[in-house]
Amino acid sequence: MTNFVAGKIRRAICVSFPRTASLRAMNAKFSSYSHPEVLVDGDWLQAHLRDSSLRIVESNEDVLLYDTGHIPGAVNIDWRGDLQDNTQRDYVSPQRFAEVCSKNGIAPETTVVFYGDKSNWWSAYALWAFRLFGHDKVKLLDGGSAKWKADGRPVTREKPVYAATKYPVPPKRRDDEIRAFFADTLAHSKARKPLIDVRSPGEYRGEITHMPEYPQEGVLRGGHVPGARSVPWKVAANDDGTFKSFEELKKIYTENLGLKKDDDIIAYCRIGERSSHTWFVLTYLLGYNKVRNYDGSWTEWGNMVRSPIAKGEQPG
Repeated sequence: MTNFVAGKIRRAICVSFPRTASLRAMNAKFSSYSHPEVLVDGDWLQAHLRDSSLRIVESNEDVLLYDTGHIPGAVNIDWRGDLQDNTQRDYVSPQRFAEVCSKNGIAPETTVVFYGDKSNWWSAYALWAFRLFGHDKVKLLDGGSAKWKADGRPVTREKPVYAATKYPVPPKRRDDEIRAFFADTLAHSKARKPLIDVRSPGEYRGEITHMPEYPQEGVLRGGHVPGARSVPWKVAANDDGTFKSFEELKKIYTENLGLKKDDDIIAYCRIGERSSHTWFVLTYLLGYNKVRNYDGSWTEWGNMVRSPIAKGEQPG
C-alpha cells in the first residue's frame, strides 16, 4: 500500500520505546492474576501503538469486520483462512504458520497482542494457536474490539504494510501439551477427570445442537461428554467483554467447581473457539498448570459413531 496513512505507519514502526518501558500492563485488576503480563488494557495499548517490538493482530468470527475499522497498525489474521488447514480438519503445518507470521512482519521475538469480536473468543483462539506453535510472546486486549471502540479510541480502515520477516519453521506443534483429541477426552470421561463444557446450558442439556441464534452446523446428536461439568464461557466475562476479577474467577472455577492447581483439565465447546477463552482464563488468569483445549469439540463428538453422550443437567 502506498497511501499516506500506511506510509506513516511504516515510519512509525521504526520508533522503539526505551527498554525501561515494560511490556507488562500496569492495570490494578490485572495485578492479582497469576500471569498479569498476558493482558493489556486500552490505555496501555494506545500508548504503545508505535512500539516496534509489538504486532497487533485482529482475529474475528466475522471475517469482514477488520475492513470496517480496526486499531491503527493492526494486521488481520483469519482464524479459518490463515490458521486452519483447508483440506483436512486440523491446524496448518509449521511451515504454513511460519509463512503467516513472516508476511505479517512477525518474528520470534515479536510480542503479539491479539484482540477481536465476540468478547475475544476468536482472538483467544488465535492466541492459543500461536502458543500451539511455540510462540511465547503473546498478549490479549481485555475487552477486545467492542470495548476499544466503546471507549472512543482510534480506529482506521487503512491497512499497514510491514517488511516481511523470516520466521523460522517451528520444529513441531505442541499438540501433546495444550491440545486434546477425541481419544484424550474419552479417556478423561471414563476416568472422571476434570472436563469443562463451556457451551450454553441448552447445548449442554442436549436441547439444541448449536449456539442460540446460530445456524445448525450439521451435528447429529445433542448433549455433552459424560462427566463434563457445565460452566459457560461467559461466566468469566463482564458485560463489556472484559475478564472478571481474580477473586470472581477463583470462586467460579476453584471454589464452585473444585478444580486444583495440578488437575489435568480439558475444556471443549463447539469447535474450540469458546473453550479457547476458558483455556486462557484457567491457564493465565488463574494459573492452572495443565489445561488443554479439545478443539474437535462437539462438532466431532456429536458426530462420532458410538461416542457416549449424556443429556440433561447432570454430568452423567
